[in-house]
This record gives sequence, C-alpha cells and structure tokens, in this order.
Amino acid sequence: MHTENTVVIRGPLDRIVGLAADIEDWPRVLPHYRWVTLLSGGGDRKVVEMAARRGAWPVKWRAVQTIDRSGPVPEIRYHHIWGPTRGMEVGWVFEPSQEGVRVRIWHELDLQWPLVGPTPAGALIADKVIGPQFVGHIAGLTLRTIKEIVERETGTTGATDAAGTAPAPVEAAVVPRETDR
Repeated sequence: MHTENTVVIRGPLDRIVGLAADIEDWPRVLPHYRWVTLLSGGGDRKVVEMAARRGAWPVKWRAVQTIDRSGPVPEIRYHHIWGPTRGMEVGWVFEPSQEGVRVRIWHELDLQWPLVGPTPAGALIADKVIGPQFVGHIAGLTLRTIKEIVERETGTTGATDAAGTAPAPVEAAVVPRETDR
C-alpha cells in the first residue's frame, strides 16, 4: 500500500514543521488524536505510542519518529514498530514555494498480519481498506487541521494568491503498487 496526502499551507515553514514534529502536543491540537505517549528518547528521535480515531473506530500503534535536519528543509520519518500497521514507513516532506509550503505525507505498508500477511489478500486489505479508510483519512485530517491552525495564525485563511487562485484542498491518493499497474 502506498498513500499520499498533500496540501499547500500558507505560513512559515518553521511553524508548519514545528506543529508536524511536536507529536506529544497532537492530542491538544488535533481532535482526532486520543493520545501520544513518549515511551523513550526525545528531541529528533522518539519512540511513541499514538492513538487516534477514524470516526467511531479507535486505532493505536507505536512508532519511532526521526527528524532529519541535515538538508535545507527538515524531513520527518516514522517507522511503525507495533500495532496493525507494524512495518509501515511514513514520511513528511516539506517543499517551500511561492504559493506556500507544500506538505506531503506518504505511507508505505506491506501488511504483516498472520494468515493474510504479504499475500494478494493482504495487499487487497491494505490497498482498499487500511490505506484509504484509515491511514489516508487520518493523515488528511491531520494536514487539514495543521493548515487551519497555521493559516488562522497568519491571517491567510481563504486568501488567494497573486493570480486570484484559492488555496488548494488536501489531496489524497492510494497509489497502486508497481505490480498492480
């Protein structure tokens, strides 16, 4: 399974990265997050337990968060180490532009569940249920809420660019695997 959620946020890169990286504060600022517990580490490498809701459905997992600040723009990565998405890789990519900061969250998962694991049935469950119904949905809510926070703080909510173009909504896609194309 490969999903991508993308949004353009009109605001300072540092503030956007700060909100994205400060996962211990997510339950306060992101209504769909129930809790984030720091299990070990700190700073740019943390092991956390995260819990969110997809509607009435509770979901919970553990992940290692790492922040790479070696390039011109930070990148945030997660490796899921426990829960239904164990083995999933996640990346937050920030691309500053004239329109704002394009923020993309991607997820890669080869399902490792017993019985359905890395099989066609597992791929179908990941691609048709886990990806669009849970992972993509929660990531979309996260981006939408961070966008609302930053643009409210900077007074750019609903603003148009020089060409009169309104801000782009959050885009989401479950991208077919190479073998499915």
